[in-house]
Amino acid sequence: MLATPPLALYVHLPWCVRKCPYCDFNSHQLRDDASFDAYVDALLKDLDADLPLVWGRVVHSVFFGGGTPSLFPPDAIDRFLQQASARLRIAPDAEITLETNPGTVEHGPFPGYRAAGVNRLSFGVQSFDDGCLQRLGRIHSSQDATRAVKFAQDAGFDNFNLDLMYALPQQTLAMAQDDVARAIALAPTHLSHYQLTLEPNTRFAARPPEGLPDIDAAWDMQEACQAQLATAGFAQYEVSAYAREGRQCRHNLNYWKFGDYLGIGAGAHGKLTLGAQQQVLRRWKLRHPDRYIEKAGTPEAIGGDEYLAANRLPFDFMLNALRLNEGVPLALFEARTGLAVEAIATPLAQARQRGWLEDTPGWLRPTELGRRFTNDVIGLFLD
Repeated sequence: MLATPPLALYVHLPWCVRKCPYCDFNSHQLRDDASFDAYVDALLKDLDADLPLVWGRVVHSVFFGGGTPSLFPPDAIDRFLQQASARLRIAPDAEITLETNPGTVEHGPFPGYRAAGVNRLSFGVQSFDDGCLQRLGRIHSSQDATRAVKFAQDAGFDNFNLDLMYALPQQTLAMAQDDVARAIALAPTHLSHYQLTLEPNTRFAARPPEGLPDIDAAWDMQEACQAQLATAGFAQYEVSAYAREGRQCRHNLNYWKFGDYLGIGAGAHGKLTLGAQQQVLRRWKLRHPDRYIEKAGTPEAIGGDEYLAANRLPFDFMLNALRLNEGVPLALFEARTGLAVEAIATPLAQARQRGWLEDTPGWLRPTELGRRFTNDVIGLFLD
């Protein structure tokens, strides 16, 4: 029997000043004729169309992702949140996160974002080395990043994440550690630290940059930076996420625990548990902003619907849950998939036999070895 999990709201804001060569997200270069007001109107139409899927449910977190959400002025974010609150039951203590690029913000917007209801920020810093930033195609400098964080703190934001990447072109171990040290010095509550990968359909995939560290060098960076973060009081709770005590990203935790999320915006994906039908629905929207704005609120705005078959659910669940260091209780698998534990008995036994999962009754927790071979562990549950 499927239980109804917590619900989150993801809002995709698709424009960037410039597309980064490593980025495979649904982002589009901002044109002079782009209208933030028209896009917010489209978001509200999109939300209205999906509301019947979530009637009466409480939204525990809101996440503005992109693209570069900080290109949107505070009044646009405020209008959306005000209108969304009139349509949805947003919890009084909801975590509301806005992603921001240090190259697109000045002192002015942060008080406005805070007044609109945003209570958490995520800065796409990537590196504090100006050479690395240039090689990554970023539009900001290390000074811009430091200044942006200070402006946010002056506006009263005390809960924010810094995104850092490692194994960058021409990056050494010392440079990676310096990035982490400079990030810690800014007193974030959360750090995302992940390896640069050459994703398909990106400029870096077509023309790999020179000087990429090899596998061994990348592993050395990961281990050294993990130790550095642990010493500074940041506990790793997911493959690439580190947080001060009590400051884990609630929105992302909901993803990793196979919770529900309503996805609105160009290219946004959602996952919803439909209790009456006892089915899990994945829905995504048209990717291109112009077509999305034109079709929002109509069936044509839906890029696709997929009702997950029972044999697909174990893989989708593990794809998320096994990213968490502490894992999840087995009872959560039953509640979120509607399947009995017996449905995964064989791959579960194989994973434990290979030393990838702890042999703990009633719990799904990856071992240190399992965390190094996450994709192999998850692959066992693919039917």
